[in-house]
Amino acid sequence: MKYNLLGNTGLLVSELCLGTMTFGGKGMWTAIGQLDQDPVDQLVKRSIDAGINFIDTANVYSEGLSEELTGQAIHNLGLRRDDLVIATKVRGKMGEGPNQIGLSRKHILQQAEESLRRLKTDYIDLYQIHGFDFLTPLEETLRALDDLVSSGKVRYIGASNLAAWQLMKALSYSEHKDVARFVSLQAYYTIAGRDLEREIVPLLLDQKVGLMVWSPLAGGFLSGKYGRNKNPEDARRANFDFPPVNKEKAFDILDVMEPIAAEKGVSVAQVALAWLLHQPAVTTVIIGAKKPDQLEDNLKAVDVVLSTDELTKLDEVSKLAPEYPGWMVERQMSDRKKYIA
Repeated sequence: MKYNLLGNTGLLVSELCLGTMTFGGKGMWTAIGQLDQDPVDQLVKRSIDAGINFIDTANVYSEGLSEELTGQAIHNLGLRRDDLVIATKVRGKMGEGPNQIGLSRKHILQQAEESLRRLKTDYIDLYQIHGFDFLTPLEETLRALDDLVSSGKVRYIGASNLAAWQLMKALSYSEHKDVARFVSLQAYYTIAGRDLEREIVPLLLDQKVGLMVWSPLAGGFLSGKYGRNKNPEDARRANFDFPPVNKEKAFDILDVMEPIAAEKGVSVAQVALAWLLHQPAVTTVIIGAKKPDQLEDNLKAVDVVLSTDELTKLDEVSKLAPEYPGWMVERQMSDRKKYIA
């Protein structure tokens, strides 16, 4: 297991992060996973034994149950809290009242306390907004998060599912008002969905913001279970067809991935994860599992090395179609590239 700096910080996080969306199983989350305490303990233990020090959850996962199971697993296993980097999120609906959702000061401060209680800890390493809230001024959100950092209840703050302009606006406000800055972005990125590369990846590299990848297997589509003639009825996408995937293009990508996987003696899922680990903007890839064998397979991705030729083949079949202003920017760079060392 390798460790990378999280954005422009001195915090080292494992290149694989344990995702906890399968923990619990309440409400809409039953389609993702319904693990109770014993299997959760097993997955957490195996992850830690493999070198993972980063665990990601959210208050909305199974209506708080995921956080509870995560905190209890850490307690049950006797893990040293200071050896772990625990991340959670805030924004989603956590009650019936009008203020039980969003990124207002009231909701953020209330949910931070609730997450601390459920996780059985007195601080959160990375507290992330789970998306943008168009009703709440960004300044209010950032001031509330800064207060949590100042109080010691939160070490760093991050964001998730933001557009490039939203993230850049937040970074600019933090710089000019000298408040806590988003050190990471958690976003959907996969070889079958490279939209992030248009605007967000260049921003992350320029601003030194870490990238945490969610759904690296495109909601299971790149798990190896799917193909042109394979559509298992018992797989996750049968009941929860998310995130959106251009399936025909994804099948073309799988056609290239499968022989690479076969030649290396690894799974298609490992190739998909390894491709992400080869991307310069990626800090950590979040993996989740319902069963120990799924986790074991994903953990092996850190040992898969893709050659330059293999990366080229994968890039060619999965690359984005040119889109303005990208193609114009590329054209206008041509007369300057010769000066780049």
